[in-house]
Amino acid sequence: MNPPGSACRTPEYAVDRLFLDRWSPRSLVPDPIPDADLFAILEAAGWAPSSYNNQPWRILYARNGTPLWPLFFDLLDAGNKAWAKDAAVLLLFVSNAKFDRNGKPCLTHSFDCGAAWQNIALEATMKGYAAHGMQGFDLAKARVVLEVPDDFQVEAMAALGRQGPKAALPENLREMESPSPRRPLAETVAEGKFSCNLLHAKKQ
Repeated sequence: MNPPGSACRTPEYAVDRLFLDRWSPRSLVPDPIPDADLFAILEAAGWAPSSYNNQPWRILYARNGTPLWPLFFDLLDAGNKAWAKDAAVLLLFVSNAKFDRNGKPCLTHSFDCGAAWQNIALEATMKGYAAHGMQGFDLAKARVVLEVPDDFQVEAMAALGRQGPKAALPENLREMESPSPRRPLAETVAEGKFSCNLLHAKKQ
């Protein structure tokens, strides 16, 4: 396995090492995640900030080896199936596009759902697990198969599990199995108006 992200990542400004240690491995082992750990990871999502405390996120999950697993696994595209087959748990994130309190549109529901996913990713890292988010899946099929109501938007999927060895991955994925760097802060933020640095920013 690779060393923690903080061993090979250097931020421009001091941040907690948790942010550096969190990355998205693909090599996982399907060992079950104990309930105490799994539900603590999911609990972390609930403490994310949201507009008017609406908490628009909903998270559906399936454990590897259970009857529900194929419903989630079959949603993935071929590239993600190649490695996510060894995840312990698959998650599907959906968010309520309306406020519970009055039924009006909630313009930040996806933004808020992303905060919940970040909490999950960080809590998983602190507990020694890997969390890898995915957009490569059939969103329309997920809505039908998992009976997601019309008012909810299908957002993303994620895989959870203990990190496995790089050698277990298909050869074409091994070179990507390391913590990625980040572009300079100046290409991400600007004081005031949108700048040309932001327009032409590239991932490093």
